[in-house]
Amino acid sequence: MADTTEFTALRGLRSALQTIVDDLARAGNAAGTPKVELERPRDEAHGDYATNAALLLAPLLQTNPRAVAEQIAETAGTLPGVTSITVAGPGFINVTMEDAWFLETVQAALEAGPAFGSNVIAHAEPILLEFVSANPLGPLVAASARHAAYGDSLARVLRHAGHEVATEYYVNDAGRQVSLFGQSILARVTGGEIPQDGYEGAYVADLATELGATATDDPDELGRRGVAKMVEAIHRSLDKLGVHFDRFQSERELHDQGKVLEGVETVRAAGHVYDDNGATLLRTTTWGDDRDRAVIRGNGIPTYFAADIAYMVDKFARVGAGGRLVYVLGADHHGFIGRLKAVSQALGFDPEHVEIVIMQMVNFVEGGEQKQMSKRKGTFVTSDELVDRIGVDATRFLMLQRSQDQSLDLDLDLAEQQNDTNPVFYVQYAHARLASIRRKVEDEGGAPEIDLAALATDISEPLHPSEKRLVKRLGDFPIVIAEAAERRQPHRLFHFAQDLASDVAKFYRDCRVAGDEIPADVTARRLATCDAARSVLKLNLQLVGVGAPDRM
Repeated sequence: MADTTEFTALRGLRSALQTIVDDLARAGNAAGTPKVELERPRDEAHGDYATNAALLLAPLLQTNPRAVAEQIAETAGTLPGVTSITVAGPGFINVTMEDAWFLETVQAALEAGPAFGSNVIAHAEPILLEFVSANPLGPLVAASARHAAYGDSLARVLRHAGHEVATEYYVNDAGRQVSLFGQSILARVTGGEIPQDGYEGAYVADLATELGATATDDPDELGRRGVAKMVEAIHRSLDKLGVHFDRFQSERELHDQGKVLEGVETVRAAGHVYDDNGATLLRTTTWGDDRDRAVIRGNGIPTYFAADIAYMVDKFARVGAGGRLVYVLGADHHGFIGRLKAVSQALGFDPEHVEIVIMQMVNFVEGGEQKQMSKRKGTFVTSDELVDRIGVDATRFLMLQRSQDQSLDLDLDLAEQQNDTNPVFYVQYAHARLASIRRKVEDEGGAPEIDLAALATDISEPLHPSEKRLVKRLGDFPIVIAEAAERRQPHRLFHFAQDLASDVAKFYRDCRVAGDEIPADVTARRLATCDAARSVLKLNLQLVGVGAPDRM
């Protein structure tokens, strides 16, 4: 598919500057070439964009940074749309662009519509993304909603950026925990004592009633039936969050199909396992793990780790050896990084194609105090309860306000507010405001036909600073998508939406769109800018699974 944003203004400028830097590096026999980044100067009087490329290139050329900056500036001064380039300090380059150049972004956003910012990566890959995979021995808890919001948003961003993505939920429905679950259900029926490490929540009693459990039921079979009911409930909770998986993979199915033992035999045949006191261990320390891992216990029963091996074999069989596996795991799974990388090497796969994203904890705050939760004890808030209280839009959006590698405090009281203090309300209101501008102009009969080609040429009045800031922000969107996809950070779209909403508010405050005193071409230009901003904001919200209302 063609890159619909390849020639949008900001990416075009950055690409052109990169070519100049690459040519200088090549001519000077530099050991490498720096990546050109463009930033906004703190003082807008210094220009529209600034780059430190000369400061990075100079050491590679073993020359003075300012001299390098002047070389870059001299060549870049002839680029289309550039009105001036200045060198500041030790070698910073400030670039000022003409108004017509900015309006190319408005045109590109309107023409591309929902495809704006798509296919922005250099090399598309098949990616199998596993996330949530919460323990199926209870309802989906509110903390898992962070995993769901992150994983589903990441999948949408990766697809928009150009990757081929499949999503997967791994159901841990095998092993001792299932038997414990069955024993816990049975204890509710018989009035007996819940086993040590069993499940005490009130939902277990409700489940016993729903299953029609009796004192004569086999606990293992009861556990399997209970897990099946919990998985059905998890499906419904995910649906409520707007999260849909391409596949649910059962761990028990891997055992029943013989894939777990096949996986063990695969690494055995490669010479990577050994026997120790009746158990079978994989030499994961060969690849940097802190200790070797058992794959078969002394009693002959495969470990959970053995199922992980089988699951990786199964995944690569579906995505291809050149594909990429992304695991999104909880904060208590740091140890899985080394062992999963080791498994990939034991199986003959590239460990760089196995990524492990560790999600940090989410804490729920109410009345200024943190709520304590435990699934095993039954003292928890479910995902359904969270969505029922604050809504799916607030749940998904607020779960993305911080990077996944940072813990998150979600203020439930704030999430319920219907004002600008609530981030999701603030962004959605900006979208509704942009829609209202279009309606108002149309109702007053002043909505001119917008000639996109003429936007960048018929400029009777220069862009207002707030107008230019808004258009600049739109130009950032393809870069935000590329970085969010590359770094697996969909929270960047949360912050982009906040910044865009702030720019919309300032534009609304400072720039009249229509009126007797507003020239017709300015009305057309500003109305087109509003339409483009609304389109980009809606697209941004869709990529994180949040609605974009036209009225509030």
